[in-house]
Amino acid sequence: MLIKRIISGVVLIGIITLAIIVDWVCGLVITLFIIVGLYEFFAMIEKKGLNLYKYFGIGMGTVIPLSLVFRFELTKNWELLFIVLALLFLILMQFKRRQNTGVIVNISTTLFGILYVSWFFSFLIKIRYLPGGLGLLALVLLITKLGDIGAYFVGSSIGRTPLLPHISSKKTVEGAIAGLVFSVLAALISKPFLKFSYTHLVFLGIFLGLLGQLGDLSESLIKRDCQVKDSGNIIPGMGGVLDEIDSILFTAPVFYLYISAILK
Repeated sequence: MLIKRIISGVVLIGIITLAIIVDWVCGLVITLFIIVGLYEFFAMIEKKGLNLYKYFGIGMGTVIPLSLVFRFELTKNWELLFIVLALLFLILMQFKRRQNTGVIVNISTTLFGILYVSWFFSFLIKIRYLPGGLGLLALVLLITKLGDIGAYFVGSSIGRTPLLPHISSKKTVEGAIAGLVFSVLAALISKPFLKFSYTHLVFLGIFLGLLGQLGDLSESLIKRDCQVKDSGNIIPGMGGVLDEIDSILFTAPVFYLYISAILK
């Protein structure tokens, strides 16, 4: 399992490294991740017996990143308008169903999937399109994923103290601390291609490292509710796409809003 995980990790790193160099290729790769992530999310939720609008959610969730890739924005915050329209369409689609039991849960869960997977992850595209976006995108990915790596290897080898056993039985306090240390180190090694001070980078390492772990725990909470171990099995040794992007789902939008504020 460890060998499979390492090989999959190396392949993913290679794909992502090549993809982020060209902005539109980066956008399309992110869109692909979103499509698979949405499918995994809805497949997990369906195991709870909910009658979701899965393919509608996947379709709507795909348009959000594509609108960013092709710069199709009717308004400044086009994706927010799109989400409102998605809610209206969901209500209209529900009118055609004769069974109205669970309407609120079905509609809200479908919309949550679009927000949680598609909208949050599509902020990576926005980061790539910022001035100096290549370095900024590399920074947020390094901080988030090296934190994941540090938490996994340290937690699995010397972790003894459960972090939140009612959410994830494998996560430990030692792993969480190691993840933060790795996130800070990732921020510091990014200094050569960014103009941030070391103090600023340490702050970003801690802040984004905490958000990344929160994102990881959030998906663990969803999986615990759905009673599944992994979101999927498309990535050998790692599980599903959603298992790999969960920590980025919180760091990407917060980092984008933070950087947009300081760039003004």
